[in-house]
Amino acid sequence: MFGALNRFISRLDSDAPSQSSQDSHGAFGFQVLRNKNNDIPIEPWYDFVIGINGRQIEEPDANSFAVEIRNCAGSCVALTIWSAKGQRVRTVQIAVPTPSPTLGLTLQWTPISSAEDVWHILDVIPDSPADIGGLLPYGDYIVGTPEGNVHGEAGLGELVEDYLSRTLRLWVYNHEYAVTRLVTITPSRSWGGSGALGCVLGFGALHRLPAPLTEPPAGPGETLFETARFGNGEDRPPSATLRSYPSGSSLHKTSSNQQSSDLLVPATLVSPPPPPPMGATTPGAPRAARKARKAMSPKSAFDEYFKEGEQKSKEEDFTPAAKSAPPPPPKMGGPPSARSPEQEAEAQAESQAEEAAS
Repeated sequence: MFGALNRFISRLDSDAPSQSSQDSHGAFGFQVLRNKNNDIPIEPWYDFVIGINGRQIEEPDANSFAVEIRNCAGSCVALTIWSAKGQRVRTVQIAVPTPSPTLGLTLQWTPISSAEDVWHILDVIPDSPADIGGLLPYGDYIVGTPEGNVHGEAGLGELVEDYLSRTLRLWVYNHEYAVTRLVTITPSRSWGGSGALGCVLGFGALHRLPAPLTEPPAGPGETLFETARFGNGEDRPPSATLRSYPSGSSLHKTSSNQQSSDLLVPATLVSPPPPPPMGATTPGAPRAARKARKAMSPKSAFDEYFKEGEQKSKEEDFTPAAKSAPPPPPKMGGPPSARSPEQEAEAQAESQAEEAAS
């Protein structure tokens, strides 16, 4: 038992170096430095040849690669290409001519990680050296320089410090136009802002070269999603036809005399009926006997509601309706008017005289 375990462990130890070496070799490839054949869809600097005829290239042997190409004279050779634009792998079929079995490519054995040394231009300050040099925000990527190799996040900063107040050439790739151009910048500390270039740079996994724009941009009026399109003269289907219900469900069964207008009524055409007044217990009329309500504005609906409430309040309070104005008071039978003391004395003397004469 222990002998079998030891043999298993020794086998794992023997397989570990080969696995690590395979991983390290998988990170290398033949970088295309120059392409003299315009018929071959391979981009210099961005494309790496990592396989040939379905086999991965594990050794930097240029002679074996050339022999494999010559063996395919008169036919096609399949090259596996890794692209720094979008970090994608594709296969390219190339016809190898018989007289001179060459492809017209200049290759160099290079680690694929060298394509990660890319600086994304995020922002450009006006009147800065980067602005004067013609760098564009968001679309430009610094991919290299003719002055030498630049590696790591701090590599570009060190290069800029070495070229202060001197002309610095940079290879810049623009993603929107898919072109690579040579930009000339003069770094300076005295241009009036922060930094020697005057631009904001991004580096790392989030700022790698994106995939090329193979699809044309959407034109004016076009949509970005595959959904139902309706023209100006085409009516949209009602919302009832957008849902399907099982044949046995209650929502699917409707009466034969029920019209489609009873199912779907636009909210802007008919206002909702007012709530029933308090204390009303009389049952409503049958549906067939009800009068059809006319379309009215929200203001008219509120006026009708308040009038109904006022009428119901008068009926509950038993307030008699005023039909005419009250009659005037009668002219006869009113209270006697008040008399002065002299008139009272005269009236009393007259009454005494009448009693004496009698």
